[in-house]
Amino acid sequence: MPRVRMNWQLKAVLPVAAVLLNGLLLFVLVTLSLGDPERNTVLVLATAGAVAICAAMLMVLAVVVRRPMLELQEKIARVREGDMHAQVNFSDRNDEIGDLGRDFNDMVRQLRESREEIQHLHRTQMSRAEHLATLGELAAGLAHEIRNPLAGIAGVIEIVGRDLPESSRARDVLADVRDEVQRINKIMNELLETARPKPPNLQIGDLNATVEHAVMFAREQAKRHNVELSFVRNEKLPKLEHDSNQINQVLLNLILNAVQSIDGGGKVVVEVGRDGDYADINVSDNGKGIPADVLPNIFRPFFTTKGQGTGLGLPLARRMVEDHGGRIEVASSIGKGSTFTVHLPLRRAATQPAS
Repeated sequence: MPRVRMNWQLKAVLPVAAVLLNGLLLFVLVTLSLGDPERNTVLVLATAGAVAICAAMLMVLAVVVRRPMLELQEKIARVREGDMHAQVNFSDRNDEIGDLGRDFNDMVRQLRESREEIQHLHRTQMSRAEHLATLGELAAGLAHEIRNPLAGIAGVIEIVGRDLPESSRARDVLADVRDEVQRINKIMNELLETARPKPPNLQIGDLNATVEHAVMFAREQAKRHNVELSFVRNEKLPKLEHDSNQINQVLLNLILNAVQSIDGGGKVVVEVGRDGDYADINVSDNGKGIPADVLPNIFRPFFTTKGQGTGLGLPLARRMVEDHGGRIEVASSIGKGSTFTVHLPLRRAATQPAS
């Protein structure tokens, strides 16, 4: 009876040979055949070779992938600590790892340039602030020195005016001089308030009433310029903490500026609204508008486009609003008009200073 020769084969997947390369998971399939000694020897050698190849591939991948990743982690940690000159060394490779290195180096370069620009702007702003502070102290001193003799001049004018006969032509001249003295005194007051602003006297009050008060004071001048001045209340707006005198001064300045921007009749609308946690006061006009090259400068001290303006009204208004924890925004279009919006917080933060 012939002898039956049996061959057994064992197929297995070696876990050590599983390699993730460029998104593809590679496995090495090892087949062991039991029965033929010579064939088993060949298969064992082949299996050993496959394992050796896989080990070599893992070592190569450790050099090609793992080392760049470790270097990248190290450089990210350095950037986190503030080192903006950290660069990876594998950015010259022509593969995806190289692309990652180039992107990282470019990102660090942009961060470094942004930080340098911010530092430059900070130094510029600090220098400008010191310069303005010096100018403010000088302006305050000059204002005090001018106001004292100005008060004497005003008193002399009143005395001379009482002694002049009713028919004297000098009375008209004295009236003009009195107006100029009042104008100079107003400029000195604005200069003092800009140089040494007073903190707001915050009290809970009705913002609608404060705005309506400012509109009432500006209505007469609006009539002189043939401008229709209207006010829109917001009855749903809750009472909020604010300095009614300062907000009245801010709005009066904005309304009068809007009236003066209109030639030959027009309309100014003052509207109270709400935007989230802020109360909004919009002062809109259909005047000539503000040119785009002038708009960024309107809040700079002493900048003015008016012949007799001081350039202190808007900077002072912005400072008062910011002392309330708010802000002023402006949108303008040539030939269509401008809208100034005052944002005031409905609730001030507990840690927010008064000024």
